[in-house]
This record gives sequence, C-alpha cells and structure tokens, in this order.
Amino acid sequence: MPHLPLSFVDRLLAEDVPNGDLTTLSLGIGTMPGAMEFRARQDMIAAGTEIAADMIRRVGADASAVMPSGSRVKAGAMLLAARGPAAALHHSWKAAQTLTEILSGIASAARAVVDAVEAVDENVRVACTRKTVPGARQLSMIAIRAGGAVPHRLGLSETILVFAEHRAFLPGVSLKEMAARLRREAPEKKLAIEVTGVAEARDAIEARFDIIQLEKMTPDEVASVKDRASPRGALLAAAGGITPANAGEYVRAGAGLIVSSWPYTAKPADVAVSIKRVEAALS
Repeated sequence: MPHLPLSFVDRLLAEDVPNGDLTTLSLGIGTMPGAMEFRARQDMIAAGTEIAADMIRRVGADASAVMPSGSRVKAGAMLLAARGPAAALHHSWKAAQTLTEILSGIASAARAVVDAVEAVDENVRVACTRKTVPGARQLSMIAIRAGGAVPHRLGLSETILVFAEHRAFLPGVSLKEMAARLRREAPEKKLAIEVTGVAEARDAIEARFDIIQLEKMTPDEVASVKDRASPRGALLAAAGGITPANAGEYVRAGAGLIVSSWPYTAKPADVAVSIKRVEAALS
C-alpha cells in the first residue's frame, strides 16, 4: 500500500474532531487507559486498515493493522487492534471505522469482478475508472488495488483516451488523421479511443489505435470485432455496465481488459468496533 503523508492523515481526522471531543472531555475520561478492536462482521477483503492505524497513532495511541489491505478475511476476524488513552481512542474511532468500512466495501466489490474475470482468463485485468468522489481518488485506488484491480486512468495528464466529445471539435478529421496527430504530439503514449458501435470499432482498429474501449457494447458485439483487432494488436477494453454477473461473458467474447466503475457503488463492509477500559498501566 502506498505511503500517505501525515498531512493527509490529519485531514481525515480533522473533519470529525475540529475542536476536540466534547463528550469525552466533559466526562473527564480522556486519560483513562483503554483498548479498541476492529473486527469483520462479514467475509470481506480488508482495505485501509493501515491508514486507520495511522489515524489512531496520530492522536496518541498504539495501533496495528492485524489484517493488511488485500487480505481475505472471514466474519469475526480481527482487523485492527489499538491501545491508548480514552481520548485518543474516541478521537479516532468513528473516522477510522468508517474509512475501513468504505474501502473494504470497494475492495470486496473489486475482488468480485476480478474473480469473475480470472475464472475465465487469469491474464485479463480489471481496471477501475477515475469516477471516484472528488478528493477521494487516492483512497479509492488503495481500495481497488486491495481487491486485485488496477487503475484505469489516474487522471487526464498522462494518458490519451479520445471520446466523442473530443471528436466533436474535429469535424471532417478521420480517425487515421487523428491517430497520426496524436502519435506525433505524444510519441511515448499508447492511444486509446472510446467507441459505441461495431463499425466505429473497426474503423478505430484500422486507424491503428492501440486500445479500443467498447462502451456499453454487448458481448456479441465485442466478439464481432475480435478477429479484426487481433492481427492489428489492438487491445479490446469492455466498458460500461460491467459487473461480476457479466464480466466473464465479455472476456469469453474477446475483451482483453475489463473497465469498470461498479466497485465504487459498493455498500460499505460491516466492521464492528469494541472499546473497553483496561486496568493495566499504559507503557
């Protein structure tokens, strides 16, 4: 899992506790020693546990991610353990729990798509799009990677993907001319284009685009362009409406890449948190 700077961790905490925990302060329990555990209430792919532990440590408690991101865990398994003053545990509790639940939900959904794809061809990858909540992309990428998927495009600056919305500004310019222009201006980059029909896909293949993104096309339509794509070395990427229920069909039809935003809509995983006072002195 990529390292997150402390400034990022601080931002995750600041929203929930901008001016201290009023309840804990008012009860006068902040210095009392305590222990906190996160446990899975369901089978899941753990994600974000390292970040949750960083959040807890940042406010003054000890914490360890028992199950690192990417772990397949069973209901009842411990995900994280922490020990420290009650103020630190309560300060970090809900934000760390919610983050773990949301990221584990996304990771578990991504794994479901990956499992469906790998059941047909273990060499085909699932790429999750950049359609994340603005400001949360870094966390979403951690989650989908924990589920075995890869990022589709992290942003607009480093990849080329031509949409119909780009082509609307170039009336009369053929796909071959467009591809030639892109190769001249960005010679190190692969060229991807989104198409929505069989004829358009074949034109893009003939124009020598490297990646043909087949938007909301059926498996039968994917199969109808596979033979044309193979000799040209074009990668067919099936996109739009991909779920665990149909991902395998697209791979069987000839898709060499599955592009999906579906994991981001996943219900958060269910994580139980227990906090209790401990009698032993904190070291």
